[in-house]
Amino acid sequence: MQSDNRPLSPHLQVYRWQWTMAYSILHRGTGIALSGGAIFLTWWLVALATSPDQFDIAQAFFGSWLGRLFLLGWAFSLFYHMANGIRHLAWDTGWGFDLKTAEWSGHFGLAVAVLLTVVTAFVAYASMG
Repeated sequence: MQSDNRPLSPHLQVYRWQWTMAYSILHRGTGIALSGGAIFLTWWLVALATSPDQFDIAQAFFGSWLGRLFLLGWAFSLFYHMANGIRHLAWDTGWGFDLKTAEWSGHFGLAVAVLLTVVTAFVAYASMG
């Protein structure tokens, strides 16, 4: 069977970069980040159930600058994935497929995610005393 005459799929270099592409990639990336964060959440819960010493180790990590940065990124991932999921639900109803609306809803979802992340960080920081 010869395959020399088959057409090739377009490569990424063929497409003009668009916001909707970036938001799609970010949506997939935040899904991966949420999965990774679930592993850390499981570690924290197992440490809580295991012993006070194990829990102190987990708390020390999440209280460090690296742990707090991780939690901030995880919160952003959660909020962005949620906002973009709502956007996809709107698409399931047939709304927002034209390029202008799709781009606007992507910007709006990113803004909502950033705002909710900042509010969450502020509330978390304020509750630390």
